[in-house]
Amino acid sequence: MSETDQTYRSALPSSDSVRDIFLWKKKKQSVLLLSIATATWVLLKVYLFNFLTVISWAAMFVVTSLFLWANMLRFFNKEPPNLYGMLEVTEETALRTANSIRAWIEEGIRWMFWVAAEREWFVFAGTAAGLWLLSRVGGYVDLLTFLYTGVVMGMTIPVIYVRYKENLKRSEEWVKAQARRYHDMVDEKVVKNIKNKVTVTNENYKDKKVE
Repeated sequence: MSETDQTYRSALPSSDSVRDIFLWKKKKQSVLLLSIATATWVLLKVYLFNFLTVISWAAMFVVTSLFLWANMLRFFNKEPPNLYGMLEVTEETALRTANSIRAWIEEGIRWMFWVAAEREWFVFAGTAAGLWLLSRVGGYVDLLTFLYTGVVMGMTIPVIYVRYKENLKRSEEWVKAQARRYHDMVDEKVVKNIKNKVTVTNENYKDKKVE
């Protein structure tokens, strides 16, 4: 790995926080993410609200809540906290975010060129088949529902897999054992019989040819 790749990879944010959220180790953030995704999907898909309407209402709710909170603090003779420092975006944070976005874009471009230029036909065929399948799914499911389904699956499948990992492994081993047993059974009863019949037929043909 070159020094440039190491620099780009070091600029990427750590995935520990994201993994903790999807594995429900940070329950508050997990519930918040799932609640926001569900509320967005219900408002836009079920009640057919416009996206700008939802954003405007959410912004009004935040502004109104902050206004009431600040006035309640003044009513009780308390100083409201200084939010300017909390909301300030430092130059280091901006540069790190810009480098992360640039690294993601370059990784995507590098991956596309690798798939297109690689001589491995299986990689190209698998990628093309996956994109074609995604286009077929897009014909039946809109982007909002697709994204919401992805969020729900991401919030449920990983935590279920981690919780029942041992049971799933035992089930996988049992399925593999059964598959090997059936394969051996078919190989012994069917394939060997066919080979024996072919061998007998060839021997009879050779005997007739010699006569």
